[in-house]
Amino acid sequence: MISSLRRRRASERGFSLIELLIVIAIILIILSIALPQMSKSRMHAQEMAAIAQIGTIQKAQVQYYSQFGQYATSLSQLGPPTSSGAAEGPQSAGLIPASLANGSSSGYNFTVAQTPTGYAVSAVPKAFNSTGRRTFFSDQTGIIRENWGQDPATPQSAEIAK
Repeated sequence: MISSLRRRRASERGFSLIELLIVIAIILIILSIALPQMSKSRMHAQEMAAIAQIGTIQKAQVQYYSQFGQYATSLSQLGPPTSSGAAEGPQSAGLIPASLANGSSSGYNFTVAQTPTGYAVSAVPKAFNSTGRRTFFSDQTGIIRENWGQDPATPQSAEIAK
């Protein structure tokens, strides 16, 4: 009698294999719905961060121009000095963080180039459709432009709606 009571209690404890499989299937269904949305949200956040970084570069270019009479021709000129104890100057003005001065931030690669009328900034995703779906361009006009696709945005690309 005691052994049959123990067997009955042992069989009543825990979950059956079918119950566990049903729970796992439900979790997988929820994940298959949530993960793509989370990925899109992350990409959108990285795109917004890239736009903000372009704004940071634009402000730094204005400051650089007011200090040195010309626009910076590279991100490193806008960044901090590379060696400790070095003074800030035209080659490293200390106007943007080192991570951005290295050309990479928030899932995007940034470049600054000199143009006949000033400068051009471009931002391209490190991994298209993973860190971003858009490329960005701006220049001394302060207008940020976007291109939905892998091709880099240009001065003829659409303006970002504000």
